[in-house]
Amino acid sequence: MSLEHAILGFLEVGPKTGYDLKKRFDRSVAGIWPADQSRIYRTLAQLDEFGLVSHEIIEQTDRPNRKVYHITEEGREELHQWLMTCQPGASRSPFLVQLFFAGLLSDEQAIALLEAKIARIRATLASFPERYPLGKDYEHDEPERVDFFHFITLDSAIFMRYALLEWLENVVTRIKNGDVERGRDGAITRWPPYTQNPEDRRANDT
Repeated sequence: MSLEHAILGFLEVGPKTGYDLKKRFDRSVAGIWPADQSRIYRTLAQLDEFGLVSHEIIEQTDRPNRKVYHITEEGREELHQWLMTCQPGASRSPFLVQLFFAGLLSDEQAIALLEAKIARIRATLASFPERYPLGKDYEHDEPERVDFFHFITLDSAIFMRYALLEWLENVVTRIKNGDVERGRDGAITRWPPYTQNPEDRRANDT
């Protein structure tokens, strides 16, 4: 994702100030694409320069004037083209690089590394209700269809963390069971190029 397209997406839902955008980021996509206030304002200025957004100044007597941004037709075209192009997933994971070399650690040290990651994921999951309140009092200005897709991304974050949690706990179990002594046969649990489950293949080999 790019910050530019995220801003265009928020503005397509409705006009917003830079402050409004920061609040929307914090309540929604900050967990997957964080952005600080200054970067949001710099990006808005660039989008304005490129003609993808426009702005109006709303004068206020009792507080500073509001600079409200609107998406332009050119911005809508750019957003739609981006939405219709499947984007690559994240390709960097410091933790997986650590795990790749964890064979250089003792079993106890490798398990400690895995359990630290497990604790971090559990803490993240525990923080979700406060970070993303979805109770009856939750207010939003998006149509229900738009709101659905906003929160399906939150569902994805929860789903993937639980899946990763299950896999990490399984790895800890396999290390404790001594599967590390079986090399790759102890590591791989599913692999599409295999014509059968590795467990079934090992059973046939014995």
